[in-house]
Amino acid sequence: MRADQPVNMLDQSIDPLGTPARVPIALRAFGALVIANGMASIPLQAISIADSIIAFQGGKLSGLSVVGLVTAGVEGLFLTASLVLSIVLGARLFMNQRRWAGRIANILVTVSVIVLLTTVLQHGIVSFGTLAETVTLAVNVILSGYLDPSLFEERRLQRKLRDMDERTDAQEGVLGRDKTGSGYIALNFFNLFWIFVICCVGGLVIETIYHFAMFGGYQDRAGLLFGPFSPIYGIGGALVTIALNRFYRAHLAVVFVVSAFIGGAFEFFVSWFMEVAFGVTAWDYSGTFLNIGGRTNLQFMMMWGVLGLFWVRLLLPHMLELVNRIPWNWRYSLTTVFAALMLANCGLTLVSLDCWYGRLAGTNRDETFVEQFCNQHFDDSFMKNRFQSMSIDPANAVRS
Repeated sequence: MRADQPVNMLDQSIDPLGTPARVPIALRAFGALVIANGMASIPLQAISIADSIIAFQGGKLSGLSVVGLVTAGVEGLFLTASLVLSIVLGARLFMNQRRWAGRIANILVTVSVIVLLTTVLQHGIVSFGTLAETVTLAVNVILSGYLDPSLFEERRLQRKLRDMDERTDAQEGVLGRDKTGSGYIALNFFNLFWIFVICCVGGLVIETIYHFAMFGGYQDRAGLLFGPFSPIYGIGGALVTIALNRFYRAHLAVVFVVSAFIGGAFEFFVSWFMEVAFGVTAWDYSGTFLNIGGRTNLQFMMMWGVLGLFWVRLLLPHMLELVNRIPWNWRYSLTTVFAALMLANCGLTLVSLDCWYGRLAGTNRDETFVEQFCNQHFDDSFMKNRFQSMSIDPANAVRS
C-alpha cells in the first residue's frame, strides 16, 4: 500500500503497526465464488417463488395447513434474503472490506438459523436441504469469527493477557465475574456452557420430583438420548442469565416477571416447534387456568419466575464457585470435550426423533448410515421408553 493512499477506517481493520489487515487472497477468491453462486441462484429462487404463488392461486397448495403455508413463506423470504446478503458479503470480501464483511457475516448467521429452522419444519432433519443449510450456517459462523476486526497477532497477545488474568482470578476465587461491573457474570462460552449443563440437570431433577409429588410414581423426564439432561431448562437458564445479567440487583419483582416471561415464551416456542417439526407433544396444558394453546400457562410461567429468582439471586454465585473448582490446566480442554459430547447428544436426539417420525409416517428411507443406525438402536420401543412424557402423531407436523 502506498503512503499517500487513504485508508478507509470503516472498511478495513488496522493492525498495531498501522497497516491495513487485508483479506487473504483465498478468501477474496471465495468471495468471487459466493457472488457467482448468488447471482446464479437468485433467478432460480425467483422462479421457485413464482411457481409457489401460481400453485397457491390455482389451489394446488390447499392441502397444506396455515402453519405450513406460513412456514414455507418465511423460508422463501429468508432464503432470498440470505442469497442477497451472500452476494453483498462476497463483494465486500472481494473488495477487501474486511470490517463490513464481518458485519454482514454476523447478520447472515441469524438469517441462516431462521432458514435452517424453517427447513427442518418443512423437510425434517435427515434431508439434503437441512444438510445444506447446516453447512451454510457453519460457514457463516466461521467467517463471522475469522473476519473479526482484530488481527491474529493482536488476538494472540490478548489471549495471553486474558489467560494471565484468568489464572490470577482463579487463584483469587473470582473467575467468571464481570470485571466491568455492568453485569454479575462474564457472558463467555465457558460460563454459559456450564450454566446450560447445570440447569439441564437441575431442571430435570426438579421436574422429576414435581411429577412424583403431584402424580405419584417415577417417570423419565429426560430430553436427550443420553444422560440426565433436559435441554429446555438448560437453554432457559442461559437465556434468563443473559437477560438479567445487567439487572441482577434489580427489584425482586423485575427478576420474577422477566424470568416468567422468558420461560413461558421459550416453553411455548419449543412446544410449537416440536409439534410442527416432528409431530411431538411433550406437554399439554389444555384445560388449565390461563393456558396459551396448551403450550404454557400461568402456573408454569410463575414457576419459571420463581426458578429465575432462586437462580439469579442465590444459585448463580454457587455455580461460579463450583465451576471454578475445575483445575486450571483442564479448564478449556474439559469444556471442549464436554461441549462436543453434548452437541453430538443433541444432534443424535434430533435425528432419532426425525427417524421416529418417519417410521410412523411411512416416509423413513433407511438409506443413510445415520438413518440405519437410529432405526437399529433407537426403535419405537426405545423412544417410547426413553421419552416417556412424549407422544408423537405425524398428522400434527407440517412436512411437505
